[in-house]
This record gives sequence, C-alpha cells and structure tokens, in this order.
Amino acid sequence: MVENMPETKTTKIIAFQLLSSAISIGPKYRAACRPKSARDFISKLKIVEEETDQTLFWLELIEETNIFQPEKIKDLKQEANELLAIFVSSINTARKNLKLKAKQDA
Repeated sequence: MVENMPETKTTKIIAFQLLSSAISIGPKYRAACRPKSARDFISKLKIVEEETDQTLFWLELIEETNIFQPEKIKDLKQEANELLAIFVSSINTARKNLKLKAKQDA
C-alpha cells in the first residue's frame, strides 16, 4: 500500500510513520513473549498495544484525507483492529492472573 501512495511531502511522512509503527509490532510482540516476569510481559504488551493503535491511527488518517479510498484499506484496518483487540484482551487476562496470584500468595 505504501508503495502506491502519491509522492508528496505529506504522504511520505505519513507513509514513514505508518511503516514505522506497523513494522515494529512484530518484534515488540516477540520481545513480550520473552518476559522476565508477568509485570514485564504486561509492560511490553502495552507497548505492542500502543504501536498497533498508532498503526490504526495512520490508516484512519490515510482514509480521512482520501489518500486511499476506504475500500482499499478496509482489510488493513480490520486486521489492525483485530490485533488490537487480541492484545488488549491478553493484557487484561495477564492482569487478572497477576492479581489472582497475588491473592494466592497473600
């Protein structure tokens, strides 16, 4: 998609920001899967959540500024929203598990 964006100063910046946030999701998720502790897992997964949300922001901006028509980025937005929901759910589950463990240890 980025390769097909019109070449203007604005779209180059948006494309860079989109690529930057989207490409970082995978490696940051991988780092979250190798935590030092449950708190570290949650902290790292929060960063993944932020990067995913930023990616969604840039996709929405591309849509709202008519760089691409909504139907052209519909699938990308849907995937970003699905990933965001998965990460948020994982964070919430990890937090619940951490609280349960703290109660059990008390």
